[in-house]
Formats: sequence, structure tokens, C-alpha cells
Amino acid sequence: MSELLDLLNARIGVICAVGAGGKKTTLYHLAQTHRGRVGITSTVPIAHFPKQLNAEVVIAGPDELATAAVEAAGRHRLVAFALPDVRKERFGGVEPALIVKIGQAAGFDLLLVKCDGARMRWIKAPQEGEPVFPDNTTTVIPIVSARAIGEPLTETIAHRLAQVEAVTHARYGEPVTPEHIARLLSDERGALKDVRDATVVPVINMVDSKEREARAVEAAEYALGLSDRFDRIVLTSHLSSGRLVATVTR
Repeated sequence: MSELLDLLNARIGVICAVGAGGKKTTLYHLAQTHRGRVGITSTVPIAHFPKQLNAEVVIAGPDELATAAVEAAGRHRLVAFALPDVRKERFGGVEPALIVKIGQAAGFDLLLVKCDGARMRWIKAPQEGEPVFPDNTTTVIPIVSARAIGEPLTETIAHRLAQVEAVTHARYGEPVTPEHIARLLSDERGALKDVRDATVVPVINMVDSKEREARAVEAAEYALGLSDRFDRIVLTSHLSSGRLVATVTR
């Protein structure tokens, strides 16, 4: 379904995903849906690229990666590139300057970049040094999971728990509310950290039921009232073949 490419401002440019609850899934969907030349990588360690992505995977050290990735881009529509493993089943992240160099030399129509980690949690707020964006980022997609709403705020669902508490004003153990999610999406210490002048399109993912959709819509409406940094929030479910659930606008 190509509609998400337009809603997420992901037809062209350097698209960066941050947050928790579906970064890789969202980026991989965009990569597979786009019909042009696409690159996909990460500035932080990333799980091995899945076979279902159907990408040409290029893994090399920093001195060889640019040449290898550009050469692969001349032969394949979709190229996934990273540094060798830094730990078990985790490729190394690529320095932003090298990503810029590769993207320009390869001539990608779309370059998709994962820019922080969340250890499989559903929400997160960045700590010092996060996220790590390429300088030519055009769109930032902050992601949160609708599954977090109604769950107790603990390490089970939240990465960088202390930062999440500070940004959302939620207390440890209390249920996460739509208002908490809205604060996370709209705060410059949260989803908007270091975004600079890029276009921002937040995503609330895992909207897998009508109940979650109602809570996600409430969170989105509240967030739109807290910030003028974005004009829409996209609700998605990767359990659905179409992915798109709804779009909430002003």
C-alpha cells in the first residue's frame, strides 16, 4: 500500500525513524513499497536484515563500505548496508557522515535510516547522545506503540525509563495514558529531540483493535494540540496487510 509513502513524506529524501514499537517494521514496509532506488541502514546497531526484505545486503568495514554499497546500488533496486557485527546478530551502526556520502554517491531516491534503539520496548525517550541523525535528514518519523496505553509504566514497556518519566510526567507503575503518549510525541526532550528543520510525521503503531484505535486517536489529538511541529499523526497496524489504520489531523 503506497499511501503510507505519501502520509509519511517518504517518496524522496532521507527518512529517519526514532522511538519504539515498530521502527524497523515501518522502514522495511516503506522500502518494499517504494518503486525507486532505495537504501536502508542504521546509525546504531541493528538486527540482521530479514530475508523477506529482499534487499541486497552489503556488510563491510568503514573503509570499504562506501565502495561496496555504491557498486551494489548500480545492480539492485534495494540495498541494505551496515558495518560488521558488533555483537551477536547485530550489525554495527554507520556514522552519519558516511551515510550521507553513500546516499549521494549511490543516487538513492529514498534512504531509510534507523536512528536509535529501544530494546524491543513500546515507548522510549532519548538520553544524551541520542538520536543520531545524518545532517541531510529530510523527514523524521517518531514511533510509539499503542500497546503501551493502559499498561503500567515500568522497564517492561519503556526504554530509558527515567527519561520517559521526566518527559511524560508519568510515575513509575501508573498506567500510561493517551496524554502521556501525547507529551512524549510533542516534547523536544522526547520524540522531537534534535530534529532541527526536518519534517516530522509521528506514528502510533500496533493499533490492532478498535479499543486501541480510540486511545490512539485521543493521544494524537492531544499531541496535535501541544505542538505545531507536525500537522498529522498516522496510526498503523503491521498485523494488517494495508498497515494504515487512520490519519489524525488538526
